[in-house]
Amino acid sequence: MFGIWGHKQAAEITYYGLHALQHRGQDGAGLVTADGENLSFHRGQGLVNDVFQRADFKKLSGHGAIGHVRNLSHDQGTVGNVQPLLFHSQAGSMALAHQGLLSNAHEIRGKLEKTGSIFQTTTDTEVLAHLIKSIDPLPSEDSIADSLNKLDGSYSFIILTEDKLYAALDPHGSRPLSIGKLGDSYVIASESCAFDIIGASYEREVLPGELVVIDDQGIKSRRFAERQGRKINAMEYIYYSRPDSNINGINVHAARKRTGIALAKEAPVEADVVTGIPDSSISAAIGYAEQSGLPYEMGVIKNRYVGRTFIQPSAELREQGIKIKLSPVRGIVQGKRVVMIDDSIVRGTTSKRIIQMLRDAGAKEVHVRIAAPPMKYECQYGAVEEELIAAKMSVDEICETIGADSLAFLSVDGLESAVVGKSSFEQGMSMKCFTGESSF
Repeated sequence: MFGIWGHKQAAEITYYGLHALQHRGQDGAGLVTADGENLSFHRGQGLVNDVFQRADFKKLSGHGAIGHVRNLSHDQGTVGNVQPLLFHSQAGSMALAHQGLLSNAHEIRGKLEKTGSIFQTTTDTEVLAHLIKSIDPLPSEDSIADSLNKLDGSYSFIILTEDKLYAALDPHGSRPLSIGKLGDSYVIASESCAFDIIGASYEREVLPGELVVIDDQGIKSRRFAERQGRKINAMEYIYYSRPDSNINGINVHAARKRTGIALAKEAPVEADVVTGIPDSSISAAIGYAEQSGLPYEMGVIKNRYVGRTFIQPSAELREQGIKIKLSPVRGIVQGKRVVMIDDSIVRGTTSKRIIQMLRDAGAKEVHVRIAAPPMKYECQYGAVEEELIAAKMSVDEICETIGADSLAFLSVDGLESAVVGKSSFEQGMSMKCFTGESSF
């Protein structure tokens, strides 16, 4: 998600901000602008560049804007579900962008429908809009705060009206959301890497349970819920975020490198070369190589024009994506004992295919090391539990299934220590994917 207030080229800047966040979703993109009187929008299915290739930015005028990139993890693949969602009424208009998963959305939706609400999408995002409107026809700090207090789960929201921009984070702070400045304009983004591409400076994180309000008078905030201990979902550090982002004061690349160092200590192996699976595993592979004293080599290269296979909606598309996305470097791996570092094993299909590609390229042995614990439980970012290979098999069984010579995962303690060090009120992680224990 991305938002900006107070800039005459709000739409264009939001477009570039969404480019920086493309890795967070590749199935749809949209933006809504505010000019003080009206909200205008453009959205579509596909990558950011494809969606906005024919957009008329002259019709997206205004000094405020919010944007969103979407993946199909939790909703149907229709253009109507592409965010931001835009709502018009006689009292005023409102647009919402959301990342997260509302655990009580179905329950709230049912209650709202009984009182006359008619939903236009299948996303849980729309629930907040109807809650706000049920309290006050014109969105306000109070109606938004009261509505947010009715939500359970993991969420970050950006809300745009004709004269204000709002940003909010759930009381546990499970999603990254940052505030930046571009001249006199304020910027909100899911990851700080978006600030770099537009030349904005990082100011601070949106705090757990905080509602930020930005208008022509400046920025202010209020607490809509009691602040809990920060519990960023671990997958943000492991896989989802860009390595040049900082989340809760922790650089993603540095955190991933430390997981590789910890993994080398926990699971050493005799080998000739270390390679990482591009892109999210490269940092961990560098750390593993440095700690083990083995050379790091680019044993697998990535086709830059293929999207992320983890968030492809079907097994068939994931398999096809793997084949054209990654290629082994025969001159590096041939005749070598290779340590293959990856960030996670979800269904096992990707790992199996890559291992076979390395063997076909002449690798003598392939030892797989995963810079995270086994993913056994469904969470905000993972597949459903019945698809998770670690939920059904032991480590030895997974090793045999994917065809590796050996397999080891980073321990839960090793992951937590590598990423956040000694856990504190301000720096904690949600480990639900690995332990099954809810942070909420």
